[in-house]
This record gives sequence, structure tokens and C-alpha cells, in this order.
Amino acid sequence: MTFSDDVSRSLAEQAIELPSWAFGNSGTRFKVFTQPGGPRDPFEKISDAAQVHQYTGLSPSVALHIPWDKVDDYSALKAHAASEGVALGTINSNTFQDDDYKLGSLAHRDDRIRRKAIDHHLDCIDIMDETGSRDLKIWLADGTNYAGQDDMRGRQDRIAESLQDIYARIGEHQRLVLEYKIFEPAFYHMDVPDWGTSYAQCAALGERATVCLDTGHHAPSTNIEFIVMQLLRLGKLGSFDFNSRYYADDDLIVGSADPFQLFRILVEVIRGGGYGNDGDTAFMLDQCHNIEDKIPGQIRSVLNVQEMTARALLVDRVALDSAQAAGDVLAANGILMDAFYTDVRGDLAAWRETRGLPADPMAAYAASDYPHRIVAERVGGNQSGWGA
Repeated sequence: MTFSDDVSRSLAEQAIELPSWAFGNSGTRFKVFTQPGGPRDPFEKISDAAQVHQYTGLSPSVALHIPWDKVDDYSALKAHAASEGVALGTINSNTFQDDDYKLGSLAHRDDRIRRKAIDHHLDCIDIMDETGSRDLKIWLADGTNYAGQDDMRGRQDRIAESLQDIYARIGEHQRLVLEYKIFEPAFYHMDVPDWGTSYAQCAALGERATVCLDTGHHAPSTNIEFIVMQLLRLGKLGSFDFNSRYYADDDLIVGSADPFQLFRILVEVIRGGGYGNDGDTAFMLDQCHNIEDKIPGQIRSVLNVQEMTARALLVDRVALDSAQAAGDVLAANGILMDAFYTDVRGDLAAWRETRGLPADPMAAYAASDYPHRIVAERVGGNQSGWGA
């Protein structure tokens, strides 16, 4: 099998943003593991991320996390990214690593603390203006651990008011993207626990406020592709944070736990007009490679997304629509499964070569001198990791 011209063109439209924090040291609640050659600052993180794009052609931008990626000169960071062949992307805020935020940030009862959290987001927007970034992504650790700990309705009201202040500063060509998470770090309730809450807050703000769907942030057995469909239908699916999980928010390599789920999600993205030039939904990874090497882990991740995208593009929509209209349950399911079971790896390898990319990006990176060079060169200093 060789890809049709339409599929080939669609594959060329794929862009998967990388998270800068995926290249620093990370671990579990109990231990952060170090790796030789780890980046020591945002400049080295971007150099590592650029390796992924060099070998896959899939990741032309890198998301920053503030204050982890705070620098004195963002124009210099932007120029460095350009010299490495990538751009600076989404700016991620952080209101979960300051003692003031123990009981919340944008939802906090204390006006001073809430103002501090709002001002942090306004600083992030200033950074967006300097880097040319479009999206401000907000994930809130706000919530409670015990029933009665705080008034849940009041917290929703305070978040809404805080978000209004932030949204008012968003530029004409910028977006506020609100992420949700069913639990952790709060265990009784999270203030933005699901897509409905995120959607309700975003709908109240305006058209430049959208929802971020992290594929690991759902209860077991949740039909994530239904949520994808609904948010696309409502025009509010701003971005994905792709990862994979077995039990909770494990942040594993996307597609590693359930590749069929990733396929189903991408089928709905394509069907709903959220893919490539047809849509405005940003793809991004959000994974922590705790025990595997960072750069190969990101290469493997974007290749997994590409492979399932290729399979999703092979779904015979005309035949599927016909089977669905006829109520032919088995035929409709069979058409979907035929696309999922198609082995596209050889065709993707050939497709990459036509674009001047290595047929096997994992092998090409492993054979390069970059892994050995960074171990030799990055001696001294403090490696980047959670919180830096």
C-alpha cells in the first residue's frame, strides 16, 4: 500500500508541540532521577527538543513553562530556537509551587494571593508578546481535600472573576486555554475537574477562550473521543496534551497503554475538522520520561501520534457513512477496524524519505553523535528538572 495524495498532504500538515519540561529531570512523588547530559537551562532544553524535529519533521515548536523557563532575554531565547529550526510555542503558567497557593490560587479566598496568581498570568502574557506565542495554557491545582473544607460555589465564582481579569489582557490573536483534571493534587474535589467545567468557564469568557484536553486526565472507562467530538462540535477544543496512562495521570508515552484509544480520538479529530489546516486545535505532548531517555522518548511519542493519524486518515468515510445510515452495525465497525489494523509503518518510512527525513528516526538519532556530545559537554552547573 502507498498513501494517496490526499493522505500524504494531510500527513504533511501535522505539527506536535513539545513540552520543554519533558527534557529535564523528572520522577515520581518519591524520587527525581537524573540522567547524564541533561539540559541545564531553557536554551539547552530547546536544543534537545530541536533534535526531535530534525529527525521526525513533526515538532516545529516548543512550549515553555513559567517560571521554569524564565530567562532575562526572551528575544535571545526566540533567536536561539530559530537557529535550531524550531519556534517558541504555548506559554504554560504555574500556580502550584508557591507556599501561598496551598489552599488555592485563582480560587483562593485571600484577595492578595488571588491577585498574585492573576498577576503571574499577566506576566505570562507579557512573555507571549515577546516570544510571539499564541496560547496561554492554564492548569489549576486548586481544589479541596475534605468535604466542607471550603465553599465550592464560591471557589467557582472566584475562578470566573480571576479568569475574566486574565482574559481581558489576552491579545486579539492570542488564546486562553483552560485545562482540566479529575483529581490530584486535591482529592475531594478539583475546581476544574472535567471538560464541562472548563467549557462553562471558557464559554463565559468569550471566543478566544478554549478547552485543553489532556488524555490522561479522565476517570477510567471515560469515552474520551466523545468529549473530543463534543468540544469540536461546540468550537471549543483548543488543544490536546497527549500522553497515556494505566491507572491515573501516569504521563506515559502517548499510545503506549491503549493505541486503539489514540486512534479513535484522532478519527474524531479528523471527522470534526480539528486536524491540520482544516482546524485550529493544537497538538502538544505532556509527558515526563522518568526512566527512559528524554529525546528518544519524545521521538517515539510523536511517531506514535503520526502512525495513528495515518491510520485514522485511511478510514473510508463514504463506506462508513453508508453503513451507519443503513444501520449495519458490523459493517460500520469493520470499516473502522480495517483502518486501525492497517500496518502503515513501512509507508510512513517511505513517506519520510520523500521529505528528506530518515526512514527510522529512532535509529537515526541513536546513531548520531548528539547523545554522546551532550554528556561530554554538559559538565557542571545544575540540571533542569521539576521546578527549574
